[in-house]
Amino acid sequence: MKYYIIAGEASGDLHGSNLIKELQQLDSNANIRCWGGDMMQSTGTTLVKHYRDLAFMGFAEVIMNLKTILKNLKFCKEDILKFNPAVLILIDYPGFNLRIAEWVHQLKNQKSKIKTVFYISPQVWAWKESRVPKMKKYIDKMIVILPFEKDYYKNKWNWNVDYVGHPLVQVVDEFKNSEQSTVNGKQETENSKLKNQNLIALLPGSRKQEISKKLPVMLEVSKAFPQFQFVLAKAPSVDDEFYAGFMQRYTNVSSVCNKTYELLAQSKAALVTSGTATLETALFGVPEVVCYKGSNISYQIAKRLIKIKYIALVNLIMNKAVVKELIQNELTVENLKQELSELLFNEKKQQQLKQDYADLKNILSAGGNASANAAKIIYDFISA
Repeated sequence: MKYYIIAGEASGDLHGSNLIKELQQLDSNANIRCWGGDMMQSTGTTLVKHYRDLAFMGFAEVIMNLKTILKNLKFCKEDILKFNPAVLILIDYPGFNLRIAEWVHQLKNQKSKIKTVFYISPQVWAWKESRVPKMKKYIDKMIVILPFEKDYYKNKWNWNVDYVGHPLVQVVDEFKNSEQSTVNGKQETENSKLKNQNLIALLPGSRKQEISKKLPVMLEVSKAFPQFQFVLAKAPSVDDEFYAGFMQRYTNVSSVCNKTYELLAQSKAALVTSGTATLETALFGVPEVVCYKGSNISYQIAKRLIKIKYIALVNLIMNKAVVKELIQNELTVENLKQELSELLFNEKKQQQLKQDYADLKNILSAGGNASANAAKIIYDFISA
């Protein structure tokens, strides 16, 4: 069977690679072309475009690169037509993927038999809800990874979607059970920074704009906890010189790069920017404070557009304030110091978090391996 898969970000590359491995188990004749990254390519599939050539963030950057984006769309359509897959699997990345889904739907008027599966729903329940009617029209099967999304689509849009559990459960469990956390050779020098038993992880994000807003507050907090070693998880896409400007005044702060899971596995607590990292931190069982701070204009716009109770995935999934969120003006050094003290020294708080994290993992596990569940749904769908 021929499969064409499009992932446009690092997280999509990770989840896409695990999905491909499961599809290959089910279909020994699987012929797969993909847009993604190194992890998807490592499965033996044909990588057409790397996601690093696709990542344009923000309105201004999209406008500046509009010619490239349109060129990529045109090339993608031509490549799909030439390959003629049985199924097109779109992994998140909605700005690009929903345009491709609409185009494939239009092809069906010309007797095309390509089926469209969307894996990992755009977060339309938070914003851009107006996309849903077109999504329902253009997507043949939607597979979701957050438990409340199934009810959201059914109750509000009368759309039956498939919930498979969250693929990060498998990813984190595999890391914990593997020997990846014990490195050797050249990597040991960097990993030795993580052998201190009093580590606090700093995860300020992956883009310079967000890092520059949150990292200074996180670093200043380190002065109040001299008995702890604060370790910054650097984003591979950001140069060391950028971080050096922030870090040079702090004696109990060090850094690692491409070692986020190793860091979380040994941390007592974490200060984490909002996003998928909040969920990864919880799955490692690490007490965390969720931090968000943007420009005042961006925040005011987002506050009016985004209609959700919480910003942390942990809290959204559990439908309660499991982890503390310090948002915009609440993200101050004093507030962060207070919340970190609670996580480190309040045993009652620690026990409650431990129970909530266990409940969270049970919800997300949803009957087993999310990637295997998704692969079976896709394989059965196109084989019917």
